[in-house]
Amino acid sequence: MLPRSFAYCRPDSLEEATDVLARHPGARPLAGGQSLLNVLKLRAAEVEALVDISRLQELRFVAAGSDRLELGAGMRYRELAESADVQAALPIVAHIASRLVDVQVRNRGTIGGNLCYHDPGSNFPPLLVALGATLRVAGPGGQQRDVAAEEFFVGPYQTALGPGELLRSVVLPIPADAGIGYQSLPLGRDSWALARAAAVVRGNGSIEEARVVLSAVGPRPARQRAMEERLRGQAVASEAIEQAVAGDLEDVDPPSDSHASAEYRLEMGRVMARRAVEQALGVGGSA
Repeated sequence: MLPRSFAYCRPDSLEEATDVLARHPGARPLAGGQSLLNVLKLRAAEVEALVDISRLQELRFVAAGSDRLELGAGMRYRELAESADVQAALPIVAHIASRLVDVQVRNRGTIGGNLCYHDPGSNFPPLLVALGATLRVAGPGGQQRDVAAEEFFVGPYQTALGPGELLRSVVLPIPADAGIGYQSLPLGRDSWALARAAAVVRGNGSIEEARVVLSAVGPRPARQRAMEERLRGQAVASEAIEQAVAGDLEDVDPPSDSHASAEYRLEMGRVMARRAVEQALGVGGSA
């Protein structure tokens, strides 16, 4: 099926792109188009115009510092996977990007598209929330604002972006003296999953601080604050971690479908959380 007709615009700057989007509420940005074009072809949605931002160099950069890594929203998955700066600063980002779906998607899809489309099972959102990342947003008239990752993801296919706004970049803190874990239960050979978990954990003999986030089991990445509190002070050992993640989960509402029941997804959320914490601490068999 072909999409319904629409206008096409290729702005020369980020400011021009946001101004066009602000003037035309029915317009949508086009970066990699790996999700949007499929939706349009199925006629599950319509647009008045596509604003092609795929060639804007303002969105195509990597800036690595001693305590943070900033990624332009237009960076493609393949570029992130192959970037020496990304591999050195936050290798988990390169690892996730290298395994996304298939070669065609990795060659065209962008991290900004992944975040702004916000399928509840998207790969990067739980990691961003666990790291305490900041999303830098550009608006019409040169306006800019920062949004915490925990506030950016509102619900399924919904973000905090307002009319005329575009995601410019993502700022990822590099945790000092902390480990990072990221675990998924895949549905198949691509990157779709029944449950995901990301964890940033600091510990030395006992767990001093933990941030644990689940996704694909609820409408948005769900920070597990009660679990984090139960983990604090526990020994760095698999048995203690398993007990700490066994309690109730927060802000989760998984569906039951042909792949799995809601109950199974919840249990797998706990399993992924345990494995992510173990990976962050370097204990157990998680990898």
